Amino acid sequence: MSETIESSVGMRKFEGPRADRLLRNTAVIWYLVAAVGQLGFLYFILAFYGVRTVSGNLAGWNDKPLIDGYIAGDNVGNLMFAVHAIGAAAITLGGLLQLVPMIRQRYPSFHRWTGRVFIALAWVMAIGGLWMVWIRGTYLSVASAIAISLNALLILAFTALALRAALAGRIAEHRRWALRGFMMVSGVWFLRVGIMAWIILNQGPVGMTDSLSGPADIALVFASVLVPLAVLEIYLAAQRSRQPSHKIAASALVLAMTALMAIGVFGTIRFMWGPYI
Repeated sequence: MSETIESSVGMRKFEGPRADRLLRNTAVIWYLVAAVGQLGFLYFILAFYGVRTVSGNLAGWNDKPLIDGYIAGDNVGNLMFAVHAIGAAAITLGGLLQLVPMIRQRYPSFHRWTGRVFIALAWVMAIGGLWMVWIRGTYLSVASAIAISLNALLILAFTALALRAALAGRIAEHRRWALRGFMMVSGVWFLRVGIMAWIILNQGPVGMTDSLSGPADIALVFASVLVPLAVLEIYLAAQRSRQPSHKIAASALVLAMTALMAIGVFGTIRFMWGPYI
């Protein structure tokens, strides 16, 4: 009985604005950690692929193992890969800017135009990704190819719905679809972060192969698409809920995922990208 009373008193402390503030603050913490990781990704893209592309050293794309970006004689494929790689830098920066409330509120025109560029790039990269996987054959395993394709299709769907809602003036709906689109556009980044978090926590590549065909690989390629989306849906549902317990639970989930993401961000910057820049 006493435990029930204590739990009820503790819950009342988070009623109303306090629970909302807790949920909002956890989202800010998530964004800051994600921003560090995505800016690290942006720097890697520019320092590795950007420098080699501008200098004409296209064969240097293959200095990073696993996937061959450059294939001699495949001019169309090489061009598509360059657009995809360099475009990833632009869309990463654009996505981060889209999520800053101050920019949306003080510079609405900038927000709208960067949003249009973001959606255009998302479509180019999603369609380009599908082309590279199924026409060029740029993938490591069938499972990863399927996961990439699912990711691309969700990018196309969510960004189209975000644009439609914005044009119709349904701002709250637009925000939800835009957030879903951001999560899907970040799918490749989430995969890298997830891989490194798994390796660090297990002190080695347990269940992994160089071709992304191990059991852990298969779980991670799909989790990088589905888990961020699921966590976002729980967060959005908690925002709409009037129950403090829902907001507290969602906050705990977001914080747990943020801690996991932080481990992966450290790993990607230190071990995955650092040695090549």
